[in-house]
Amino acid sequence: MISIKQLSYALAVAKTLHFKKAAEACHVSQSALSTALTELEKQLGIQIFERDNKKVLVTPIGEEVLKRASSIYLQVEELQHLAEAQSQPLSFPISVGIIPTIAPFLLPKILPKMAEQYPNAKLNVIEEQSRVLVEMVRGGEIDTAILALPYPCVGLLSFEFWQEDFYWVALKNTKHAKQKEITNNELNHQNLMLLKEGHCLKDHIVDACQISEQVANHGYGATSLNTLIQMVVGNLGTTLIPEMARDQLISQNGKLSAVHLNEPGPHRRIAFIIRPNYSRMASIEAFTDICKQALGKKP
Repeated sequence: MISIKQLSYALAVAKTLHFKKAAEACHVSQSALSTALTELEKQLGIQIFERDNKKVLVTPIGEEVLKRASSIYLQVEELQHLAEAQSQPLSFPISVGIIPTIAPFLLPKILPKMAEQYPNAKLNVIEEQSRVLVEMVRGGEIDTAILALPYPCVGLLSFEFWQEDFYWVALKNTKHAKQKEITNNELNHQNLMLLKEGHCLKDHIVDACQISEQVANHGYGATSLNTLIQMVVGNLGTTLIPEMARDQLISQNGKLSAVHLNEPGPHRRIAFIIRPNYSRMASIEAFTDICKQALGKKP
């Protein structure tokens, strides 16, 4: 009979296209994994993978098998979670994906409160871009993800817990840096540095400031807000950051000013996303409450 373990091995190989890496991810020997997959193919009477010493390919019929295996594996995980759902919130390990423009600023705020209120809680945090996390949630690789909306999450549910605006960051001697508010028309767009393509924060800034694609794409290709801040300190330009990051990025640097962007908001909304049939809602609700407490503000 086909086992869940065999299906998990097959899915791991499909993800890595490498038997050794798949075995390491499954915490088994390569020979044990290979034997289990050979037996699976024998039981099904089909070849799922083509392999040689250099590469692994998924056969056309293998694609269909893996698609169904993924659905079965996800349903089995949900079945296991049903029993867990009857326990106290956050009493079982939970995996959460967080985008890079949220993780370093939210985690220091929520982790102390989680340790205080749920001392036995165990979080497995994955930092990735939104598109990756959406697929990981949809495929059952992680329990939930914290994203900045708007972002397309077709087929998933979202639970908003925070709204925020953007702040323009510049050296204190820069024009407009002493103002409390700044409008899109006052910004020097040619001097504005943004994150590289793939970060949803860039898209949210483009929408909030009504910046053309030509202007938005002239940037330096920074991959983190910390890098952008150091570039501002080096007098390479100015940037925009979310409210959540303002204190951490600006408070330790006396050279910088942070001016509120006076354009219709909120400029982005922060939310948990989950699968519609996710069974551990009590944990998500508890997690959401902790985030609201830590941020001190409700949407």
